Amino acid sequence: MLDKFLPESLFPRKLQPAVERRMRLAQARAEEALVRTHVENALTFVDALAEELPFDRAIDTYIRELTVPEPLASVVVTRVLVVLGRELLPERREEQSDDLRPRLRLSEASDARNGQIKRA
Repeated sequence: MLDKFLPESLFPRKLQPAVERRMRLAQARAEEALVRTHVENALTFVDALAEELPFDRAIDTYIRELTVPEPLASVVVTRVLVVLGRELLPERREEQSDDLRPRLRLSEASDARNGQIKRA
């Protein structure tokens, strides 16, 4: 019924590539903020229930009560466990150095498409 009032020509489904990229980046930022918020709240939940429940049951209860869907639930649980693990386990030597992380080169890929790549 809405097809009669809103023809597809007014709202094209295909976005321009630049708009599509910006939209994906904005979506990724929003998803990351959502994960971060769940992790912070789950840690608060674990802390609040520390005397009544072990941490793993508290995390499971948080995920269940807030009906966090998969795969988001797995990401939240993993990140909460990582934060809790930092308090119990010493950091490994490889994790202490940021030199091992690869450098992001998003602008270089864009420059390569535009023929502006710098060669050594």
